[in-house]
Amino acid sequence: MKLSQRLLLNVLVIVAVLVAAVVLIIDRRLHARIVEQTVVELAREAQFVGVEWRSTFSADDLADAAGRALEHRVTLINDKGAVVGDSEFDGERLLALDNHANRPEVAAAWQSRVGSATRISASAGDEELYVAVRAPLGVARVSIPTRELEAVFARARRDVLLAGAVALLLAVLLSLQFSRSVSRPIVELRDVARAIAEGDMARRPALAAPGEVGDLATALHRLSEQLSARLTSLQSEQALLSAIVESLEEGVIAVDSAARVVEINDAARKVLAINAPLPFSVDLLPRNGALREALSGALQGLAPGTVEFGHGDRTVSVTARPLPHGGAVLALVDLTATRRLEAVRRDFVANVSHELRTPLTVIAGFAETLSDETIPLEERRRFAEMIGSHTARMQRIVDDLLDLSRIESGGWRPNPVELEIAPLAEEVSSALSTAASEQETRIVTRIAPDARLVLADRTALRQILSNLLENAIRYTRQGTVTISTQPTRAEEGRVIISVSDTGAGIAATHLPRIFERFYRADTGRDRKAGGTGLGLAIVRHLVEAHGGRVEATSALGRGTTISVVLPAPGTRS
Repeated sequence: MKLSQRLLLNVLVIVAVLVAAVVLIIDRRLHARIVEQTVVELAREAQFVGVEWRSTFSADDLADAAGRALEHRVTLINDKGAVVGDSEFDGERLLALDNHANRPEVAAAWQSRVGSATRISASAGDEELYVAVRAPLGVARVSIPTRELEAVFARARRDVLLAGAVALLLAVLLSLQFSRSVSRPIVELRDVARAIAEGDMARRPALAAPGEVGDLATALHRLSEQLSARLTSLQSEQALLSAIVESLEEGVIAVDSAARVVEINDAARKVLAINAPLPFSVDLLPRNGALREALSGALQGLAPGTVEFGHGDRTVSVTARPLPHGGAVLALVDLTATRRLEAVRRDFVANVSHELRTPLTVIAGFAETLSDETIPLEERRRFAEMIGSHTARMQRIVDDLLDLSRIESGGWRPNPVELEIAPLAEEVSSALSTAASEQETRIVTRIAPDARLVLADRTALRQILSNLLENAIRYTRQGTVTISTQPTRAEEGRVIISVSDTGAGIAATHLPRIFERFYRADTGRDRKAGGTGLGLAIVRHLVEAHGGRVEATSALGRGTTISVVLPAPGTRS
């Protein structure tokens, strides 16, 4: 049997079964729908009769009038179940009717306002559909013989069967056309598939075919183009992979089984300072023993783990992994910044320990000496003063460390307000006047008229000026310390506050680091002068918290100037 005949037979069987199923389903649902709709209509009629039922009217006359108008049997039943009106019974026949209180539809109406039932009428002798509705004076009931419903249903069933027969006839015609339209392109697709299987990639099927057959024709048409499409897809994936690798902060190097670098991202080029175009030999990689050993082990199928090596001024971590089919991948991480931070942490711990060791040693020594009762009172007083002096020094170091930690961690935020610089400078100068007199140093204030206001936190600016002025006085003997201001010319809306001294100055090699914690250009002199080594670090952090910056200039034998640049009123940091 040919394909077209099999398709036609199968489609006819399926369509016939479907039409029969649809007719049966519609038959049942239509019957239920007709009954349901009839119940609704009868309930509406019964409700209308119940509304018109008044105690001043004859119930039987109302039932007769309603029955003639509705052309249905109407029955009025009082609240005791007695029939007081019926459109088909009068006089003695009406009185002879049984009590209807136990009728299913009446009982349902009393409970839920509307009730319905289908049964053989005891009075009429035929099967009827009863619908009862609760009314103010009892229950109003309307009924019709079920043969009327069956007549309506029979007419509807004939219509459904007629529609099913027409649908089946149309299905036969469409199935015949469908089988022919499907079989022809399938035969052609079979021939094209055989040609492609034999290597004739130039053979193409006709694309004009219905539904899935057309999709199959399109698929075969594209079969010869799949290699180029796959190649394009691979190129896109390679581009995506390259973009991902290039976006990594870590360096990535891919080496093939022939020991050639076939992929390297910008981060790896930057770390290793390599500019050679791909592919290139691994011999161009840095000749570092740890790097070469890791690469060699990965090329041999081993996973040597992570090693570190130095390259120029960088510290680099390399992790080598072998590839399943030969070759290796190297992941490079620049650890320079991390190692620098670790060095800073070590220096900080060492500096704190060193700064606290001296006063603790002095305090311990003098405390032990004071235990000797033979020491004169004057000596005891001097030792106690030395203990107090070193205790105060340790307290200043701890306080400065706490302030610095609070500022660096973000626990403190400036509250900038418009401030006049001159009164604050005078206040700080007065507080340090005694220290300046001991150094035989004069404090001078020069506030420029166009740079007399600043936008800063009052407490922070006082601490900035106090630290700078105290530092300048500490290292200036028989000289002058000047607090001055000026507007910045290159940056509008900024004010420069400078503290200059005529002291010994700082060597140029030390200037870049004087704002680091505990950094001292002259360690012995600084400790003798009583500084904590944290004042300039605190100044830098306070100024940067305002969105400003701090600068230092100095010349040996001529003094030092430290300037802070802060926002002027009308701007925001």
